[in-house]
Amino acid sequence: MRKVLWFIFGFTLIFSGCSERGVRNDSEPITLTLGAYTVPKEVYQQELIPRFQRIWKEKTGQAVYFEQSYMASGAQSRTIATGFEADIAALSLEKDVERLRDKGLITHDWKGRNGGFITRSVVVIVVRPQNPKRIRGWEDLTRPDVNVIYPSPKTSGGAMWIVNAIYGSRLRETEAEQGGPDETAAEKFLAGVQARVKVMNKSGRASVTTFENGVGDVLLTYENEAILRKKQNKDFPFIIPSSTILIENPVAVVDANVEKHGNRDVAEAFLGFLHSAEAQRCFARFGFRPVHPDVAKEFKEEYPEPEMLFDVRYLGGWNSISNKLYGKSGIWTKIFSGEVNGG
Repeated sequence: MRKVLWFIFGFTLIFSGCSERGVRNDSEPITLTLGAYTVPKEVYQQELIPRFQRIWKEKTGQAVYFEQSYMASGAQSRTIATGFEADIAALSLEKDVERLRDKGLITHDWKGRNGGFITRSVVVIVVRPQNPKRIRGWEDLTRPDVNVIYPSPKTSGGAMWIVNAIYGSRLRETEAEQGGPDETAAEKFLAGVQARVKVMNKSGRASVTTFENGVGDVLLTYENEAILRKKQNKDFPFIIPSSTILIENPVAVVDANVEKHGNRDVAEAFLGFLHSAEAQRCFARFGFRPVHPDVAKEFKEEYPEPEMLFDVRYLGGWNSISNKLYGKSGIWTKIFSGEVNGG
């Protein structure tokens, strides 16, 4: 029945084996359901899940199978909140996990380890090969000859990171220039970039595909998405702006579901594995900035820190950002609806 409901909701399910839930002894296979945002799909499927399956089998003698669903973070969070029984929620932003906590699905302190974050990244500017429009940084994205691609904040957590980066970058730059952030200038700049947006897909991964299909001059995305394309031997040049946002991606055990499924031990072990040095190196090889301090040191040359890097706390935290930018009277909402002219 649950598989039928998943089909109706349009989930993408990938099975690493098959099993039925229910009461079992320790020698019987057990299943974990991962509900994740789309971007880290490759590292989970190619590295993390196979490694954990091997570790768990060697440690306990028990096979663990994974059911996996990948979609835009906001959509995934809402799907879990309305009945998709994910045991692990690996999402793009903190507010999507907080939605599950507010629904009573997560009851523990999910921020206990590394702040609850499993990976980091930054927002970057991807350009066409040889950079024909000679893009140098944020300031070029309001030019009338430049078309920009990024996803919709209505569905994509990645899009919220991108909008936060656009708005916050102007705050940081005016702060450096004038001694204090200029919110009017930041709002005007965000409107100017939004006026050049050509397509807004539902997810960050879909926006990458749109750009790869030849639409737009510039793609705003996660650094790890650009690095993944380079790993795939694609010509995917990108610029790390001097002022950009530190993306922090959370993961949590969904208490209500693991209690129902009787698989808390393996769920918590998988979460612990994701924080381990071994898993963090996997993330780093796939373009994510590791949260493990020792692994971060190993990869510091590959992941330089931008001069004016800032995080969500610089913008007041997610509660403030959600209202100020994305609420009914929020800055981005008014820009998108045409109430604020991008010029």
